[in-house]
Amino acid sequence: MRTRVKICGITRHEDALAAAEQGADAIGFVFFRPSPRYVSLEQARDIAARTPPFVATVGVFVNSSSEEVEQVISKCGVTLLQFHGDESPEFCSSFSRPYLKAVRIRPGLDLIKYLSPYTTARAWMLDAFHDDLWGGTGGSFDWSLVPERMARPIILSGGLTADNVASAVRRVRPYAVDVSSGVESSKGIKDAARIAAFIGVVKDEDG
Repeated sequence: MRTRVKICGITRHEDALAAAEQGADAIGFVFFRPSPRYVSLEQARDIAARTPPFVATVGVFVNSSSEEVEQVISKCGVTLLQFHGDESPEFCSSFSRPYLKAVRIRPGLDLIKYLSPYTTARAWMLDAFHDDLWGGTGGSFDWSLVPERMARPIILSGGLTADNVASAVRRVRPYAVDVSSGVESSKGIKDAARIAAFIGVVKDEDG
């Protein structure tokens, strides 16, 4: 099975188009105000409306209210939700869209115990832990902490670049990989050549 690719932290239409042209399966919009990749409802709606078909649009949230999530669904038409904070399983499954649940990996965390309540998630995203940041850290984690068999498909995130994603895919064999800072020229601004290089490496690894 081929490894899917999500390009997260999209803030510009041209970056979404570059991702789609290179074969990205999904793009992500960050609705977390402290993030340098935050987008407004209007920005996300405009980019999503101009994104080619068959590219999933993902709304990324960190401890948002249900009203905020519902606004994004109704105004931006995202096809998938990604919860990156301390949201409960009941909260995550209470919307009219399928969801991904992210966890920030750190030593001592019982990954299975943390994720097992989120059985309704379409996939589990594994990201790097940072004391002050929720995703988009540019840092990676020890891939050996990922169990060989997990109950849901795995999306691997955290510090991935064209230089290390082949090793990550070989080690973890994830359903998908997620990249943000690894394909940027500056925070929130993607680089088309880096997107092409990243996706090219993933495709080569899949054979």
